[in-house]
Amino acid sequence: MNYDETEIPRNYDRGRDHGPELLNLWMNVLSAHVKDQKIETILDLGCGTGRFSETLAAHFAAQVIGIDPSQKMLEQAEKKKVDVRVRYEQGHAESIPLPDGSVDLIFMSMSFHHFEDPAQAARECRRVLRRGSLAFLRGGSRDRISSYACVDFFPASRSIMEKCLPATDFMREVFAAAGFQIVDQQLITQEIAPNYSVYADKLATGADSVLAQLSAADFEAGLKAMRAYDGSVQAVTEPIDLLVFRS
Repeated sequence: MNYDETEIPRNYDRGRDHGPELLNLWMNVLSAHVKDQKIETILDLGCGTGRFSETLAAHFAAQVIGIDPSQKMLEQAEKKKVDVRVRYEQGHAESIPLPDGSVDLIFMSMSFHHFEDPAQAARECRRVLRRGSLAFLRGGSRDRISSYACVDFFPASRSIMEKCLPATDFMREVFAAAGFQIVDQQLITQEIAPNYSVYADKLATGADSVLAQLSAADFEAGLKAMRAYDGSVQAVTEPIDLLVFRS
């Protein structure tokens, strides 16, 4: 999806901000793998509105370069930037505008399924990553579609996800072919809303690129069903795949 041809960037943070607890969860997951490795420069590849960029800079006391192809997404990131260690550049994963061996860690969040040429993107990651360093791929996968909280309310979203989301085996194979070693694969369950009514309000912002492809009627019907759901008092969780690779 070309985000610059949509209005998704304007409301992206409203729909995808799940609070500091979620950010802390993911920083702790990353730290468990990084351990005592010195991190000076991080590439936030497919950074979007910079949802993780400043947290990465603060957590690792590192310079962070956020790269994304969408000018609109980067404009939103720039508006809220406060940490001088973070900078944003427009660019594509298939041709990362950085020198060879110039970063100590790569973080990719919900971006792999947007790569036009995943194999080339993986080769570029290996090129810019220092030898022995880690690349983290955080994303949705075809394997988990039935577990995503929105699918039962928006049944037409299933076929869209089946087309656009990669299988975890495919992600592993792509990075292995580029010369990476798989270090770990985990399924992290994160809380994305305290109840289904709040979750519906988040989705109503139009920040989800899959649901944005639904007809207006299907979208509104799904929101209505979600708000009326009997289990609305329960927290909404989401399984996210994490793959860790070493260059």
